[in-house]
Amino acid sequence: MRDPYEVLGVARNASQEEIKKTFRQLARELHPDTDPDNPWAESRFKDITAAYDLLSDPQTRAAYDRGDVDANGNRKARRAPPGAGTKAKRPFDDFFRQRSARDKAGIKVRGANVDYQLKIDFLEAARGTVKRVGMTTGKHLEVRVPPGTRDGQMLRLKGQGMPGLGGAEPGDALIEISVALHPQFTRKDDDLHSNLPVTLAEALLGTKAEVATVDGPVVVGIPAGSNTGTMLRLKGKGLEHAGGEGRGDHYVTLQVVLPAKPDDDLVAFVKKWSAKHPYEVRPRKVTAE
Repeated sequence: MRDPYEVLGVARNASQEEIKKTFRQLARELHPDTDPDNPWAESRFKDITAAYDLLSDPQTRAAYDRGDVDANGNRKARRAPPGAGTKAKRPFDDFFRQRSARDKAGIKVRGANVDYQLKIDFLEAARGTVKRVGMTTGKHLEVRVPPGTRDGQMLRLKGQGMPGLGGAEPGDALIEISVALHPQFTRKDDDLHSNLPVTLAEALLGTKAEVATVDGPVVVGIPAGSNTGTMLRLKGKGLEHAGGEGRGDHYVTLQVVLPAKPDDDLVAFVKKWSAKHPYEVRPRKVTAE
């Protein structure tokens, strides 16, 4: 094997933490399961694992730096000093026994997490849904999207990422939810907002009107004398709170809409009425001194 420092791409004076961090990053990128069609992936992965195996242990690393062992961790032959007895204990006997035991145990690396994005529509996020998602591992899983899920919210599927090495646990699947916009509803925290156009007569005299909600249409009462901007509150008709403890509210804002082409009777009436009942809706202009 090549110099383990070169294999991992770290400096010879790199800290143990730097070596560990670099190995974990390479292990995620070069795991054979991430590139199954690459015939060199397994060999490359074994190289970085062997390099990390040698450098992750301060004793074996020090022995390699001194030249006592080669890049594979094998002891280099040395001449015995003059007069040395054949039964004398060699200085690295304990070291190699410890290494042999550790080699048998094998290195363990937790599998890498895998990121996915799942696009759902607004009502699916509001009501909750179940979606079938294909994993990098080849599995297809049923993913439960809870009611009230937000755009950008992350769902974690434990153990559904890349397999671990040496019997270590697999990583997780991290699924980011992307929620499409809705033509009528907007979300603010767990409350919903929508607009309801009403006629001049409905606003002035009051009436009942049907309003769309995430649960389906409901009938609301519009008070007489309502105006553009009047807000009606539909309690508990918003989105589910985190943990499922109740729901937010749905606020409906009224928008008074005039006829597309006011007829002569309406124009004549307004002219006559406004002449006798003038009122102001904008603040008076204040002249600066």
